[in-house]
Amino acid sequence: MAITYLKTAPPRPAVENKDIRDIVAIMLANIESGGEAAVRDYAEKLDGWTGEIVLSDAAREAACDRVPESLKDDIRFAQANIQRFAEAQKATMGECEVEVIPGLIAGQKQIPVSSAGCYVPGGRYSHIASALMTITTAKVAGVPHITAVSPTRPNIGIPDPIVFAMDLCGADLILNLGGVQGIAAMSKGLFGGKPADILVGPGNSYVAEAKRMLFGEVGIDMFAGPTDSLIIADHTASAETVAWDLVSQAEHGTDSPVWLVATDEPLAKAVLARVSSLIDSLPEPNASAARIAWNERAEVILCDSREEAAEVSDRYAPEHLQVQAGDLEWWLGRLSAYGSLFLGAETTVAFGDKTSGPNHVLPTSGAARYTGGLSVHKFTKTVTWQRCDAAASHELALRTARISRMEGMEGHARSAELRLRPRVA
Repeated sequence: MAITYLKTAPPRPAVENKDIRDIVAIMLANIESGGEAAVRDYAEKLDGWTGEIVLSDAAREAACDRVPESLKDDIRFAQANIQRFAEAQKATMGECEVEVIPGLIAGQKQIPVSSAGCYVPGGRYSHIASALMTITTAKVAGVPHITAVSPTRPNIGIPDPIVFAMDLCGADLILNLGGVQGIAAMSKGLFGGKPADILVGPGNSYVAEAKRMLFGEVGIDMFAGPTDSLIIADHTASAETVAWDLVSQAEHGTDSPVWLVATDEPLAKAVLARVSSLIDSLPEPNASAARIAWNERAEVILCDSREEAAEVSDRYAPEHLQVQAGDLEWWLGRLSAYGSLFLGAETTVAFGDKTSGPNHVLPTSGAARYTGGLSVHKFTKTVTWQRCDAAASHELALRTARISRMEGMEGHARSAELRLRPRVA
């Protein structure tokens, strides 16, 4: 086996996020002690926002009215696809009941969490799709209360299309907040919200660190790093298509790695030759973000066989994995580590990012080795229950007591043996 790197990226320094951790820890501590006043202070200092934090019903309606009808139709189209896929996922989550031994009935229930906090990124781009992905999925799961936040723009607030998406999906409370302060407000249930049982949605490094630090106090969907994408391509692929698909993902940000794993050297070299001009054709700030990401984070890897390419891909465990190669069924059966898989040249990651239905909140930084992306499952607790009659209780008591004493747990043994005594009315 021979793996050749036609382009490499240096490893990221382990300490590059230390300052972020320190800043987030201080902010969370200040919000813990200062509550809503501290949140308002951060909103003003960091985002220049001095308006109302809670988006009123009137402001919500006005924002929705300002969105062009053609864009509303596009957003409704995407939301319907996401809802349809989430409903199909939910249909796979069954409840069950089984007689384990005669007289012992055990079962499983699916219970949605009571409240969810959905973070919708703002900043450089207005992430309409993230509102659709997070809020719709929570709603389908049956979450009773959903709070949504998104960064504001000075003197504007949350962009109107994001507000429309939040409203369409059924957000119960919308807060004009971004960053760490938005995450903290949802976790604490500030500004009339309910404390979140789970925090979901992508965000920048500060948002990701805030979620990581709050994990345990609340649940989180995942600890997300910069978005990443890998393409597997063979001689049947178009260099132009592959190059554009790589560039489109690199525009997410300067720290977003993209990787090409190719089994055809002419294709790989053609992609390398094409990328720079495609990046130059983008508007700013997209071009600068993509250029830095490509120069500093991208890799192009040449493999001798499709099996070797699959092994490399599984080792990277990308967030997005796109296959532009022959025999797509082979790849579907073989590949095992990815957040979401896109099969064929007609299927681009951009579809999954925006409109096609499967969730775009996905594991990054190799986490796809052990977890999947956001789904109705993340908002649902799979819990169990059990019930015994007298005969089953007698059998269980004898065996539980013996095992407990072998373990040295006398209290457990005596609790079990109580069930051997005649019941007193």
